[in-house]
Amino acid sequence: MDSGERIDQALVERYLEHVRVEKRLAQRTLELYALDLQKLTLHAQAAAVPLQQLQNAHIRRWVAQMHSGGRSARGIALILSGWRGFYVWLGRQGMIASNPVQDVRSPKVGKPLPKALSVDDSVQLAAFHSERNTPWMEARDAAMVELLYGSGLRVGELTGLDVQASAQARGWVDLQACEAHVLGKGGKRRTVPVGSKAMASLQLWLSHRVTQHQLASALFVGRNGTRLTAQSVWQRLKARSQESGLSTPVHPHMLRHSFASHLLQSSGDLRAVQELLGHANISTTQVYTRLDFQHLANAYDAAHPRAKIK
Repeated sequence: MDSGERIDQALVERYLEHVRVEKRLAQRTLELYALDLQKLTLHAQAAAVPLQQLQNAHIRRWVAQMHSGGRSARGIALILSGWRGFYVWLGRQGMIASNPVQDVRSPKVGKPLPKALSVDDSVQLAAFHSERNTPWMEARDAAMVELLYGSGLRVGELTGLDVQASAQARGWVDLQACEAHVLGKGGKRRTVPVGSKAMASLQLWLSHRVTQHQLASALFVGRNGTRLTAQSVWQRLKARSQESGLSTPVHPHMLRHSFASHLLQSSGDLRAVQELLGHANISTTQVYTRLDFQHLANAYDAAHPRAKIK
């Protein structure tokens, strides 16, 4: 090891001691910092450049190499974060004039596709009847599933529903018009249709609900008559999906994604789906066209005469 390598190693050890003491990092986190800085040191040695003299171009080149080598964008971002912190510390010590990592960004992380159930799984969950629940709780949970999947509501929109319209109501269901009026993101109101299955479930739930909580304003309440929280809906839906035999735990937004995906499959009307979901920008809705690609590809392979292998 030459003198330059010894200096680099000493700087890294000083920095790791600094973050251990000042930031009180867990041992595993400290080990990850050390691994990332070891990578940096090896790169610097291969380029025959001391750590204190690395330039922006060096960092960019190594990011490109990591990306082309298959490292994920998230992994590169974490490595850059460790390197950036090291150079911030060097700058505060007056050991460098500029931070070579300062303006370097990791490759853009692809936006993950929303998770949606298949049509069969969605219908299985909606049609499921739990023998473990009391009739009162079963009617409530079934109505919640029908509204989440049948109308594409957000969980906050669902829990915000009242039994009837009022000046204070955030949202309500018009039983005569078969419509739900909800308050969505950004304080925007919208009206969505409520299908026949959801209406039947709601009517059944209301017949159970009125026997215990006539004075409560919230549509969906717990045993004590208070409005259900989003967390409670998550817990109820997760338990219900597992009891119904689905292979994956279901959360409320998964049913909203399923609503959008299945509606788009059937209608192909992106604008209509945008309105029903309450998206301000159609680009947000367009993610469902990507989600539906595998379904379309399978349909093509099965049906198109030019797709069949002779």
